[in-house]
Amino acid sequence: MNICMVGTGYVGLVTGACLADFGMHVICVDKDEAKIGALQHGHIPIYEPGLEEIVTKNERAGRLRFTTDLKAAIESSLAIFIAVGTPPRPDGSPDLTFVRQVAEAVAEHMNGYKVVVTKSTVPTGTGKMIEEIFRASNGRHDFSIVSNPEFLREGSAVADFLRPDRIVIGASDARAIEVMKEIYSPLFLIETPFVITDVASAELIKYASNGFLAVKISFINEIARLCELMGADVHDVARGMGLDRRIGSQFLHPGPGVGGSCFPKDTAAAADLARHHGYRFRIIEATMAVNRETKARMIEKIAAAVGPLAGKTAAVLGLSFKPETDDIRESPALAVVSDLLAAGAAVRAFDPAAMENAKAVLPDLQCASDVYDCASGADFVVLATEWNEFRALDLEKLGRLLKSKTMVDLRNVYEPREMKAAGWNYSGVGRS
Repeated sequence: MNICMVGTGYVGLVTGACLADFGMHVICVDKDEAKIGALQHGHIPIYEPGLEEIVTKNERAGRLRFTTDLKAAIESSLAIFIAVGTPPRPDGSPDLTFVRQVAEAVAEHMNGYKVVVTKSTVPTGTGKMIEEIFRASNGRHDFSIVSNPEFLREGSAVADFLRPDRIVIGASDARAIEVMKEIYSPLFLIETPFVITDVASAELIKYASNGFLAVKISFINEIARLCELMGADVHDVARGMGLDRRIGSQFLHPGPGVGGSCFPKDTAAAADLARHHGYRFRIIEATMAVNRETKARMIEKIAAAVGPLAGKTAAVLGLSFKPETDDIRESPALAVVSDLLAAGAAVRAFDPAAMENAKAVLPDLQCASDVYDCASGADFVVLATEWNEFRALDLEKLGRLLKSKTMVDLRNVYEPREMKAAGWNYSGVGRS
Protein backbone atom coordinates (compact mmCIF):
# COMPACT_ATOMS: atom_id res chain seq x y z
CA MET A 1 0.00 0.00 0.00
CA ASN A 2 1.16 3.53 -0.77
CA ILE A 3 1.01 6.01 2.12
CA CYS A 4 1.60 9.76 2.13
CA MET A 5 2.88 11.14 5.45
CA VAL A 6 2.47 14.93 5.56
CA GLY A 7 4.91 16.37 8.07
CA THR A 8 8.40 15.15 8.94
CA GLY A 9 8.50 16.33 12.52
CA TYR A 10 8.78 13.99 15.45
CA VAL A 11 5.50 12.13 14.90
CA GLY A 12 5.56 12.12 11.11
CA LEU A 13 9.13 10.90 10.74
CA VAL A 14 8.85 8.13 13.32
CA THR A 15 5.45 7.00 12.01
CA GLY A 16 6.53 7.09 8.37
CA ALA A 17 9.74 5.15 8.99
CA CYS A 18 7.99 2.51 11.10
CA LEU A 19 5.13 2.04 8.63
CA ALA A 20 7.75 1.53 5.93
CA ASP A 21 9.28 -1.10 8.18
CA PHE A 22 5.85 -2.80 8.20
CA GLY A 23 6.19 -3.17 4.42
CA MET A 24 4.21 -0.09 3.35
CA HIS A 25 5.54 2.25 0.66
CA VAL A 26 5.72 5.63 2.40
CA ILE A 27 6.33 9.08 0.94
CA CYS A 28 7.11 11.64 3.64
CA VAL A 29 6.28 15.20 2.57
CA ASP A 30 7.35 18.50 4.06
CA LYS A 31 7.41 22.05 2.71
CA ASP A 32 10.76 22.65 4.44
CA GLU A 33 13.17 22.09 1.55
CA ALA A 34 16.25 22.13 3.79
CA LYS A 35 14.81 19.42 6.04
CA ILE A 36 13.82 17.23 3.09
CA GLY A 37 17.25 17.72 1.51
CA ALA A 38 18.93 16.67 4.75
CA LEU A 39 16.70 13.58 5.06
CA GLN A 40 17.44 12.62 1.46
CA HIS A 41 21.13 12.66 2.38
CA GLY A 42 20.63 10.57 5.50
CA HIS A 43 20.67 13.34 8.11
CA ILE A 44 18.05 12.85 10.82
CA PRO A 45 16.86 16.20 12.28
CA ILE A 46 15.91 14.83 15.72
CA TYR A 47 17.66 12.68 18.30
CA GLU A 48 15.69 9.48 18.83
CA PRO A 49 17.31 6.11 19.60
CA GLY A 50 16.93 3.64 16.73
CA LEU A 51 15.37 6.10 14.29
CA GLU A 52 18.40 6.64 12.06
CA GLU A 53 18.84 2.90 11.59
CA ILE A 54 15.20 2.29 10.65
CA VAL A 55 15.16 5.25 8.24
CA THR A 56 18.36 4.12 6.52
CA LYS A 57 17.17 0.52 6.26
CA ASN A 58 13.87 1.41 4.61
CA GLU A 59 15.30 4.07 2.31
CA ARG A 60 17.72 1.47 0.98
CA ALA A 61 14.86 -1.00 0.55
CA GLY A 62 12.95 1.59 -1.50
CA ARG A 63 9.98 1.71 0.87
CA LEU A 64 10.67 5.19 2.29
CA ARG A 65 11.10 8.43 0.32
CA PHE A 66 11.20 12.13 1.14
CA THR A 67 9.85 14.92 -1.05
CA THR A 68 8.37 18.42 -1.11
CA ASP A 69 5.93 17.47 -3.91
CA LEU A 70 2.67 17.15 -2.00
CA LYS A 71 0.48 16.88 -5.09
CA ALA A 72 2.33 13.86 -6.50
CA ALA A 73 2.43 12.17 -3.09
CA ILE A 74 -1.33 12.57 -2.62
CA GLU A 75 -2.15 11.31 -6.09
CA SER A 76 -0.03 8.18 -5.69
CA SER A 77 -1.31 7.21 -2.22
CA LEU A 78 -4.41 5.53 -0.83
CA ALA A 79 -3.91 6.74 2.75
CA ILE A 80 -2.81 10.27 3.61
CA PHE A 81 -1.62 10.80 7.20
CA ILE A 82 -1.71 14.35 8.60
CA ALA A 83 1.20 14.68 11.04
CA VAL A 84 1.78 18.42 11.20
CA GLY A 85 2.19 20.62 14.23
CA THR A 86 -0.71 21.94 16.31
CA PRO A 87 1.10 24.56 18.42
CA PRO A 88 -0.71 26.18 21.33
CA ARG A 89 -2.18 29.65 21.02
CA PRO A 90 -1.78 32.09 23.93
CA ASP A 91 -5.13 30.92 25.37
CA GLY A 92 -4.02 27.27 25.32
CA SER A 93 -6.15 26.25 22.35
CA PRO A 94 -4.37 24.32 19.58
CA ASP A 95 -3.66 26.18 16.35
CA LEU A 96 -5.09 24.00 13.55
CA THR A 97 -3.81 26.18 10.70
CA PHE A 98 -1.44 23.52 9.36
CA VAL A 99 -4.05 20.76 9.65
CA ARG A 100 -6.53 22.88 7.71
CA GLN A 101 -3.94 23.67 5.02
CA VAL A 102 -3.13 20.00 4.51
CA ALA A 103 -6.82 19.06 4.35
CA GLU A 104 -7.42 21.74 1.71
CA ALA A 105 -4.44 20.50 -0.33
CA VAL A 106 -5.62 16.88 -0.16
CA ALA A 107 -9.12 17.90 -1.22
CA GLU A 108 -7.67 19.83 -4.15
CA HIS A 109 -5.41 17.04 -5.42
CA MET A 110 -7.61 13.98 -4.89
CA ASN A 111 -7.73 11.68 -7.90
CA GLY A 112 -9.75 8.82 -6.38
CA TYR A 113 -10.84 7.35 -3.06
CA LYS A 114 -8.60 8.47 -0.17
CA VAL A 115 -8.42 7.63 3.51
CA VAL A 116 -7.38 10.81 5.32
CA VAL A 117 -5.88 9.99 8.72
CA THR A 118 -5.29 12.55 11.46
CA LYS A 119 -2.14 11.59 13.35
CA SER A 120 -1.57 15.04 14.86
CA THR A 121 -2.99 15.64 18.32
CA VAL A 122 -6.19 17.59 17.64
CA PRO A 123 -9.31 18.52 19.62
CA THR A 124 -12.58 16.69 19.25
CA GLY A 125 -14.37 18.11 16.23
CA THR A 126 -11.31 18.32 13.97
CA GLY A 127 -12.42 15.28 11.96
CA LYS A 128 -15.74 17.00 11.34
CA MET A 129 -13.88 20.15 10.25
CA ILE A 130 -11.81 18.16 7.75
CA GLU A 131 -14.92 16.44 6.42
CA GLU A 132 -16.57 19.82 5.86
CA ILE A 133 -13.52 21.03 3.94
CA PHE A 134 -13.73 17.98 1.69
CA ARG A 135 -17.45 18.26 1.07
CA ALA A 136 -17.14 21.97 0.25
CA SER A 137 -14.28 21.62 -2.23
CA ASN A 138 -14.52 18.10 -3.68
CA GLY A 139 -17.64 16.36 -4.85
CA ARG A 140 -16.10 14.01 -7.39
CA HIS A 141 -14.29 11.44 -5.25
CA ASP A 142 -15.15 9.35 -2.21
CA PHE A 143 -13.14 9.77 0.96
CA SER A 144 -13.00 8.60 4.57
CA ILE A 145 -11.87 10.56 7.61
CA VAL A 146 -10.01 8.64 10.32
CA SER A 147 -8.58 9.63 13.69
CA ASN A 148 -5.52 7.56 14.63
CA PRO A 149 -3.84 9.28 17.61
CA GLU A 150 -0.21 8.59 18.44
CA PHE A 151 1.10 7.55 21.85
CA LEU A 152 4.86 7.84 21.29
CA ARG A 153 7.18 8.64 24.17
CA GLU A 154 10.23 10.63 23.20
CA GLY A 155 13.31 8.54 23.84
CA SER A 156 11.50 5.26 23.11
CA ALA A 157 9.30 6.22 20.16
CA VAL A 158 10.47 3.51 17.75
CA ALA A 159 9.92 0.78 20.34
CA ASP A 160 6.56 2.30 21.27
CA PHE A 161 5.43 2.22 17.64
CA LEU A 162 6.59 -1.32 17.02
CA ARG A 163 5.22 -2.67 20.35
CA PRO A 164 2.32 -0.37 21.31
CA ASP A 165 -0.12 -0.79 24.16
CA ARG A 166 -3.02 -0.29 21.73
CA ILE A 167 -3.99 1.04 18.32
CA VAL A 168 -6.89 3.50 18.30
CA ILE A 169 -8.87 3.80 15.07
CA GLY A 170 -11.71 6.31 14.89
CA ALA A 171 -13.79 5.94 11.72
CA SER A 172 -17.41 5.86 10.61
CA ASP A 173 -17.24 3.43 7.69
CA ALA A 174 -16.10 -0.16 7.29
CA ARG A 175 -13.98 0.55 4.21
CA ALA A 176 -11.68 2.90 6.10
CA ILE A 177 -11.43 0.54 9.07
CA GLU A 178 -10.29 -2.28 6.79
CA VAL A 179 -7.62 -0.03 5.24
CA MET A 180 -6.33 0.88 8.69
CA LYS A 181 -6.31 -2.76 9.79
CA GLU A 182 -4.25 -3.60 6.72
CA ILE A 183 -1.77 -0.83 7.50
CA TYR A 184 -1.35 -2.08 11.06
CA SER A 185 -1.64 -5.79 10.25
CA PRO A 186 1.82 -6.66 11.70
CA LEU A 187 0.58 -5.38 15.07
CA PHE A 188 -2.71 -7.26 14.79
CA LEU A 189 -0.73 -10.46 14.27
CA ILE A 190 1.11 -9.99 17.57
CA GLU A 191 -2.27 -9.46 19.31
CA THR A 192 -1.99 -5.74 19.94
CA PRO A 193 -5.38 -4.51 21.20
CA PHE A 194 -7.29 -2.50 18.58
CA VAL A 195 -9.80 0.10 19.82
CA ILE A 196 -12.29 0.73 17.02
CA THR A 197 -14.54 3.70 17.73
CA ASP A 198 -15.98 6.86 16.19
CA VAL A 199 -13.81 9.81 15.17
CA ALA A 200 -14.81 12.09 18.06
CA SER A 201 -14.07 9.44 20.70
CA ALA A 202 -10.68 8.64 19.16
CA GLU A 203 -9.75 12.32 19.21
CA LEU A 204 -10.69 12.57 22.88
CA ILE A 205 -8.79 9.39 23.87
CA LYS A 206 -5.46 11.16 23.28
CA TYR A 207 -6.32 14.16 25.45
CA ALA A 208 -7.85 11.94 28.13
CA SER A 209 -4.73 9.73 28.24
CA ASN A 210 -2.19 12.54 28.43
CA GLY A 211 -4.35 14.49 30.87
CA PHE A 212 -4.59 11.54 33.24
CA LEU A 213 -0.82 10.94 33.15
CA ALA A 214 -0.16 14.63 33.80
CA VAL A 215 -2.52 14.46 36.79
CA LYS A 216 -0.61 11.44 38.13
CA ILE A 217 2.76 13.20 37.83
CA SER A 218 1.45 16.38 39.43
CA PHE A 219 -0.12 14.34 42.23
CA ILE A 220 3.17 12.72 43.18
CA ASN A 221 4.89 16.11 43.02
CA GLU A 222 2.34 17.39 45.52
CA ILE A 223 3.01 14.34 47.70
CA ALA A 224 6.74 15.11 47.46
CA ARG A 225 6.09 18.58 48.81
CA LEU A 226 4.13 17.08 51.72
CA CYS A 227 6.99 14.67 52.38
CA GLU A 228 9.43 17.56 52.67
CA LEU A 229 7.14 19.35 55.13
CA MET A 230 6.51 16.23 57.21
CA GLY A 231 9.90 14.51 57.10
CA ALA A 232 8.70 11.54 55.01
CA ASP A 233 10.32 9.86 52.00
CA VAL A 234 8.42 10.16 48.73
CA HIS A 235 10.12 7.08 47.28
CA ASP A 236 8.67 4.90 50.02
CA VAL A 237 5.28 6.58 49.67
CA ALA A 238 5.29 6.11 45.89
CA ARG A 239 6.29 2.46 46.20
CA GLY A 240 3.57 1.85 48.73
CA MET A 241 1.05 3.45 46.38
CA GLY A 242 2.33 1.80 43.21
CA LEU A 243 2.07 -1.74 44.53
CA ASP A 244 -1.69 -1.25 44.56
CA ARG A 245 -2.67 -2.65 41.16
CA ARG A 246 -5.46 -0.10 40.88
CA ILE A 247 -2.83 2.64 40.91
CA GLY A 248 0.33 1.12 39.41
CA SER A 249 3.90 2.35 39.76
CA GLN A 250 4.34 4.18 36.46
CA PHE A 251 4.44 8.00 36.48
CA LEU A 252 4.89 8.13 40.26
CA HIS A 253 8.36 9.66 40.04
CA PRO A 254 8.66 13.15 41.55
CA GLY A 255 10.77 15.80 39.92
CA PRO A 256 10.92 19.40 38.72
CA GLY A 257 7.64 19.29 36.79
CA VAL A 258 6.13 18.10 33.52
CA GLY A 259 7.77 19.14 30.25
CA GLY A 260 8.04 18.20 26.61
CA SER A 261 5.90 18.74 23.56
CA CYS A 262 2.83 16.80 24.73
CA PHE A 263 1.74 17.05 28.35
CA PRO A 264 1.85 20.86 28.81
CA LYS A 265 0.27 21.48 25.40
CA ASP A 266 -2.34 18.74 25.66
CA THR A 267 -3.49 19.65 29.17
CA ALA A 268 -3.93 23.27 28.08
CA ALA A 269 -5.83 22.10 24.99
CA ALA A 270 -8.07 19.80 27.06
CA ALA A 271 -8.94 22.67 29.41
CA ASP A 272 -9.68 24.90 26.42
CA LEU A 273 -11.81 22.20 24.78
CA ALA A 274 -13.91 21.93 27.95
CA ARG A 275 -14.33 25.72 28.13
CA HIS A 276 -15.43 25.75 24.49
CA HIS A 277 -18.29 23.46 25.50
CA GLY A 278 -19.25 25.51 28.55
CA TYR A 279 -17.50 23.32 31.11
CA ARG A 280 -14.50 23.77 33.40
CA PHE A 281 -12.13 20.81 33.51
CA ARG A 282 -11.15 21.52 37.10
CA ILE A 283 -8.76 18.61 37.62
CA ILE A 284 -6.78 19.54 34.52
CA GLU A 285 -6.73 23.22 35.48
CA ALA A 286 -5.40 22.28 38.92
CA THR A 287 -2.80 20.01 37.32
CA MET A 288 -1.55 22.88 35.17
CA ALA A 289 -1.32 25.14 38.22
CA VAL A 290 0.57 22.50 40.23
CA ASN A 291 3.03 22.03 37.39
CA ARG A 292 3.75 25.75 37.20
CA GLU A 293 4.26 25.89 40.96
CA THR A 294 6.50 22.80 40.92
CA LYS A 295 8.81 24.32 38.32
CA ALA A 296 8.97 27.62 40.19
CA ARG A 297 9.73 25.86 43.49
CA MET A 298 12.94 24.31 42.19
CA ILE A 299 14.90 27.56 42.41
CA GLU A 300 13.75 27.90 46.04
CA LYS A 301 15.00 24.38 46.71
CA ILE A 302 18.39 25.21 45.18
CA ALA A 303 18.69 28.45 47.16
CA ALA A 304 17.80 26.62 50.38
CA ALA A 305 20.65 24.17 49.75
CA VAL A 306 23.39 26.59 48.67
CA GLY A 307 22.42 29.99 50.10
CA PRO A 308 22.41 33.24 48.07
CA LEU A 309 22.83 32.46 44.39
CA ALA A 310 24.19 35.75 43.08
CA GLY A 311 27.82 35.44 42.08
CA LYS A 312 27.92 31.64 42.33
CA THR A 313 28.45 29.18 39.49
CA ALA A 314 26.06 26.28 38.99
CA ALA A 315 26.98 23.11 37.11
CA VAL A 316 23.71 21.93 35.56
CA LEU A 317 23.56 18.34 34.34
CA GLY A 318 20.81 17.90 31.76
CA LEU A 319 18.89 20.33 29.56
CA SER A 320 16.35 18.17 27.70
CA PHE A 321 12.96 17.62 29.30
CA LYS A 322 13.73 13.91 29.69
CA PRO A 323 16.62 11.56 28.84
CA GLU A 324 17.19 10.04 25.39
CA THR A 325 15.92 13.09 23.52
CA ASP A 326 17.23 16.49 22.43
CA ASP A 327 13.81 18.08 22.95
CA ILE A 328 13.91 21.15 25.22
CA ARG A 329 10.29 22.24 24.74
CA GLU A 330 8.82 23.19 28.14
CA SER A 331 11.88 21.57 29.73
CA PRO A 332 11.95 21.89 33.54
CA ALA A 333 15.75 21.77 33.30
CA LEU A 334 15.80 24.81 31.05
CA ALA A 335 13.42 26.59 33.43
CA VAL A 336 15.91 25.92 36.23
CA VAL A 337 18.74 27.37 34.12
CA SER A 338 16.70 30.49 33.36
CA ASP A 339 15.82 30.95 37.04
CA LEU A 340 19.46 30.52 38.10
CA LEU A 341 20.56 33.17 35.60
CA ALA A 342 17.78 35.50 36.75
CA ALA A 343 18.99 35.06 40.35
CA GLY A 344 22.47 36.26 39.37
CA ALA A 345 24.20 32.89 39.18
CA ALA A 346 26.50 31.84 36.37
CA VAL A 347 25.55 28.54 34.71
CA ARG A 348 27.70 25.97 32.98
CA ALA A 349 25.71 23.07 31.55
CA PHE A 350 26.19 19.67 29.98
CA ASP A 351 23.68 17.47 28.16
CA PRO A 352 24.48 14.49 25.90
CA ALA A 353 22.11 15.62 23.13
CA ALA A 354 20.33 18.92 23.80
CA MET A 355 23.07 21.56 24.11
CA GLU A 356 22.74 22.84 20.55
CA ASN A 357 18.98 23.26 20.94
CA ALA A 358 19.43 24.94 24.32
CA LYS A 359 21.94 27.43 22.96
CA ALA A 360 19.46 28.39 20.25
CA VAL A 361 17.15 29.57 23.07
CA LEU A 362 19.85 30.81 25.47
CA PRO A 363 22.73 31.97 23.21
CA ASP A 364 24.94 32.98 26.15
CA LEU A 365 24.66 29.62 27.91
CA GLN A 366 28.06 28.14 28.72
CA CYS A 367 28.22 24.49 27.64
CA ALA A 368 30.81 21.96 28.79
CA SER A 369 32.38 19.01 26.98
CA ASP A 370 31.43 16.47 29.66
CA VAL A 371 30.17 16.15 33.23
CA TYR A 372 33.52 16.80 34.87
CA ASP A 373 34.36 19.78 32.68
CA CYS A 374 30.95 21.13 33.65
CA ALA A 375 31.67 20.74 37.37
CA SER A 376 35.20 22.10 37.33
CA GLY A 377 35.33 25.21 39.54
CA ALA A 378 31.56 25.37 40.06
CA ASP A 379 30.09 26.06 43.49
CA PHE A 380 27.47 23.32 43.28
CA VAL A 381 25.87 20.84 40.89
CA VAL A 382 22.21 20.54 39.89
CA LEU A 383 21.12 17.22 38.40
CA ALA A 384 18.18 18.28 36.23
CA THR A 385 17.68 15.44 33.71
CA GLU A 386 18.24 11.78 34.57
CA TRP A 387 20.39 10.65 31.64
CA ASN A 388 21.87 7.20 32.27
CA GLU A 389 25.41 8.54 32.24
CA PHE A 390 24.53 10.73 35.24
CA ARG A 391 23.43 7.73 37.32
CA ALA A 392 26.90 6.39 38.10
CA LEU A 393 29.11 9.45 38.39
CA ASP A 394 32.54 9.28 39.95
CA LEU A 395 31.40 11.20 43.01
CA GLU A 396 34.89 11.43 44.50
CA LYS A 397 36.23 13.04 41.33
CA LEU A 398 33.17 15.26 41.04
CA GLY A 399 33.58 16.46 44.62
CA ARG A 400 37.23 17.39 44.04
CA LEU A 401 36.30 19.52 41.03
CA LEU A 402 33.56 21.48 42.81
CA LYS A 403 34.25 24.31 45.25
CA SER A 404 31.94 22.53 47.67
CA LYS A 405 30.45 19.04 47.62
CA THR A 406 26.91 20.23 47.12
CA MET A 407 24.36 18.50 44.88
CA VAL A 408 20.73 19.39 44.32
CA ASP A 409 19.28 16.27 42.72
CA LEU A 410 15.97 17.22 41.10
CA ARG A 411 15.47 13.67 39.79
CA ASN A 412 16.30 11.70 42.96
CA VAL A 413 18.96 9.67 41.18
CA TYR A 414 21.11 9.23 44.30
CA GLU A 415 20.36 8.00 47.81
CA PRO A 416 20.41 10.76 50.47
CA ARG A 417 21.99 8.63 53.21
CA GLU A 418 24.80 7.41 50.95
CA MET A 419 25.51 10.92 49.69
CA LYS A 420 25.60 12.39 53.19
CA ALA A 421 27.81 9.53 54.40
CA ALA A 422 30.23 10.44 51.59
CA GLY A 423 30.40 14.03 52.82
CA TRP A 424 27.99 15.63 50.39
CA ASN A 425 25.53 18.40 51.12
CA TYR A 426 22.75 16.66 49.25
CA SER A 427 19.16 17.66 48.55
CA GLY A 428 16.56 15.68 46.63
CA VAL A 429 12.85 16.10 45.93
CA GLY A 430 10.49 14.87 48.64
CA ARG A 431 13.20 13.06 50.58
CA SER A 432 14.13 13.88 54.15
